[in-house]
Amino acid sequence: MEIEQELASIAPRKETLLTIGVFDGVHAGHRYLLERLRRRAAEKDLLSGVVTFSPHPQSVLHPENQLPWLSNLEDRTRALQELGIDILAVLTFTHRLAQLSAREFVSLVAQYLKMRGVMVGPDFALGRDREGDINMLHTLGHDMQFSVEVIPPYTINGEAVSSTLIRQALGQGDMRKVQRLMGRYFHLRGKVITSDKRGRLLGFPTANLDLMPQQALPGNGIYATIVHIDSRRFPAATNVGVRPTFGEGMKTVETHLLDYEGDLYGKEIKVEFVQKLRDEQRFASSEALKAQIEKDLQAVEGVLARDSE
Repeated sequence: MEIEQELASIAPRKETLLTIGVFDGVHAGHRYLLERLRRRAAEKDLLSGVVTFSPHPQSVLHPENQLPWLSNLEDRTRALQELGIDILAVLTFTHRLAQLSAREFVSLVAQYLKMRGVMVGPDFALGRDREGDINMLHTLGHDMQFSVEVIPPYTINGEAVSSTLIRQALGQGDMRKVQRLMGRYFHLRGKVITSDKRGRLLGFPTANLDLMPQQALPGNGIYATIVHIDSRRFPAATNVGVRPTFGEGMKTVETHLLDYEGDLYGKEIKVEFVQKLRDEQRFASSEALKAQIEKDLQAVEGVLARDSE
């Protein structure tokens, strides 16, 4: 079975304290749980570990209703490693894995990853038909001799932080709220691809990002952003939307970097979203659009200057 091969390949050197989940976005609530996991594991002389899944279970079980992801697997892995987690088990989520009972799944994890304890949130559930809720997890812990600790929800301004709440704020373009909930700027990472060069013709060349269709995006509009290229940072104005002035209709993410000269085609860049400047709008002429872009670039400088204070 594939899950056994994947678990067996990890072979932790000693017993572990684990948490299990998708951890989409590795947001502030996840970080709260993971920091407690890391500290508790150190107290008990255990390795801290995360069991996660790829692709997202929703995309396998309900492909007709896929959730847009806040972070791809590469970014999730990078974020988890930066938090100091000792081991990371990425399991391929398949229909076969989904049919495992909670007891079967937990038994495999306990066996191969030497699990001595598990730490989860209050709405945790796993296994076939999500049968493995907190009550069953306690039963399995008693039977298999591992501890179970349930961490209360992490709240900000009275709201429990969740990937769903972040997606809602993201769709509204409320990047300040997204930043609070994630504990950092929301970002997109992708390669720069060729475009129609319409921005260059206007005097404002843009980098057009190649993104997966499942990637969650901010609501349509113009944003003050920070672009990372290699180890350098550049202020930028980023458009998310359909470019209504030109009637094109396809959603794109394109960014104009201030103070940058050079060819970006084929390079991977990271775009951090700081604040929405305005909604996307249709202009009567290219000249009117150019005048607004000039204002947008001035606004970007003002926003980023205040944000760095």
